[in-house]
Formats: sequence, C-alpha cells, structure tokens
Amino acid sequence: MSKAAKGSAGPRDIAVNRKARHDYHLEEKFEAGLVLLGWEVKSLRAGKCNLAEAYVMLKDGEAWLFGCRIEPLQTASTHVIADPLRSRKLLLHRRQLSQLFAGVQRDGYTCVPVSLYWDRGRAKLEIALAKGKQKFDKRATEKERDWGRQKQRLMRRH
Repeated sequence: MSKAAKGSAGPRDIAVNRKARHDYHLEEKFEAGLVLLGWEVKSLRAGKCNLAEAYVMLKDGEAWLFGCRIEPLQTASTHVIADPLRSRKLLLHRRQLSQLFAGVQRDGYTCVPVSLYWDRGRAKLEIALAKGKQKFDKRATEKERDWGRQKQRLMRRH
C-alpha cells in the first residue's frame, strides 16, 4: 500500500478523495499517470486540486478522469485559457486497462479515483476498482472507526 493510500494527506499527497473510502469498498488499486498541461502542474504544486467530485470513465480502450477540479493560479501564463474541469487522459499499461474494463463490464465494479500524489516528480493518480457500500455497511465502518478511537483512548490512560 502506497503512502498516498493511507488516508490523511502527507507530504507527497496533492489531494485525497475521502468520499471514496466512505462510499465504496475499495478492492484492487492501480497507479496511473496523467496527461497534464503546464499550468495544471504548477497548480498541483501549489495544492490547488479537488478530487471530491471526480470519477474515472472508461471508453474506446482508454481511461479518462472527469470532474477533477484543478484551479488555475493567478500568476500562471495569461495566454492560455484555463479550464479547471477539463477531462484528463490517464496513462495505464494495456494489461491494467484490460483488468479495469473486465472489472467494470463483467463484475459490476466502479472505477474510482482515490488519491493524487507526487512520485519522483511526476503526478500520479491512484484509482481503484470498487463496489458501492450500502447504508448498513457505512454504519458498520463508522462503528469500527469509533471503537478504534475509543480503544486508543483507553490504552493511553493505562
């Protein structure tokens, strides 16, 4: 499991989609590169990214990231018309793409962006094949989390 997948935003992390862990059972994870423009990289370095409403669409043998908001910097170049919500192509190996397509089409999984982080100077997106959680699953997860916190408090006292 990569550092970016641990939950809270660390020094390598640009953005973490906390909603994904709440709404889905994350099964298999993949690391994908992104096709970005210059102003987008500058904005990511400044931390101006939001993955909350983002989703991954698989079409024509390619994976695309939609709904990821990268806010343009005011100091970035003025000759470029920046679209903060433009669709961005994901770079994956052919074998990974076929695994994603098989999971989505045959097994009924959803492809969800989990986190965006830096890896050796390149922006990487962690995506996962996920199954949607029912309401009772979300409550059970919340109870487990609360019990873990309570257990930690009790251990600190003694």
